[in-house]
Amino acid sequence: MHFLSEDLEIYIENHSQNEPELLAQLNKETYQKILLPRMLSGHFQGRVLSMLSKLIRPATILEIGTYTGYSALCLCEGMQENGFLHTIDIKEELVDFQRKYFDKSPWGNQIVQHLGEALDIIPNLDLKFDLVFIDADKENYIHYFNLIVPKMNKGGIILSDNVLWSGKVVEEVHPNDISTKVLLEYNQLLNTDTRVESVLLPIRDGLTVSRVL
Repeated sequence: MHFLSEDLEIYIENHSQNEPELLAQLNKETYQKILLPRMLSGHFQGRVLSMLSKLIRPATILEIGTYTGYSALCLCEGMQENGFLHTIDIKEELVDFQRKYFDKSPWGNQIVQHLGEALDIIPNLDLKFDLVFIDADKENYIHYFNLIVPKMNKGGIILSDNVLWSGKVVEEVHPNDISTKVLLEYNQLLNTDTRVESVLLPIRDGLTVSRVL
């Protein structure tokens, strides 16, 4: 995941907007108590998500893959005053952890948690979205994308995380590595699908920004 030297990563963080105190607390508690804390967006990527959301000014946001709620709170920073963020995750044991931090934020009443399989939940969301963040199981990225595009407002933005997959996308793919195979297909889809225009940014583990045409 780390393509830059540690010194450069520290320099980048030090020359980006400071991490809000609530997110710093969430970050710390995630590393103390939750398995696989590297899944957390973290300071730099979180500030990127915040900045993109502030530029987009979405009224409706969908997040696929909540984890401990860090990225959801970053995306809320740019949400319109009466907007809503819907976030989906399959891990019941994280729901209360997420809600604790959501309720400490200014957007507690505007964040809707969905527990279950995103492939089942998304078709039942009778909403149009301005901003979507895909950060869940890689094997279903293509399915998520195809479910989401019809639910996007024109000009809406889809953010896809982990699209460089620790550099595995340019290495020889092992026969049983389904995630890398799907990500290769997904990256090609985003680059060729006429419904969107995309740019892949080498931010952290790779972040693609796709604009719905």
